[in-house]
Amino acid sequence: MSKKGYWMAMIDVRDPEIYKHYIQANAVAFAKYGAKFIVRAGRHENPEQPTGNRHVVIEFESYDKAVECYHSPEYQHASKFRLAGSTGHFVIVEGA
Repeated sequence: MSKKGYWMAMIDVRDPEIYKHYIQANAVAFAKYGAKFIVRAGRHENPEQPTGNRHVVIEFESYDKAVECYHSPEYQHASKFRLAGSTGHFVIVEGA
């Protein structure tokens, strides 16, 4: 059995109006690839250094599925809004 895949992001949303378009557009890719939100915004504390104002962890059934979703035409369309309205750190990792 393959291990799950995760997207982890620490984002600083600069333009909430543009970012709203990202949230609407990414739903297409996330539905297609079976994404499950583990963390989506919410309260947070930065005990060591700033990490942005939005934090997200998304689970996929496998690492390969997580990578496929990122490279899909559906997500690449959505990511244009994320990149236009925010900055941050984003990683795809294999987990348990």
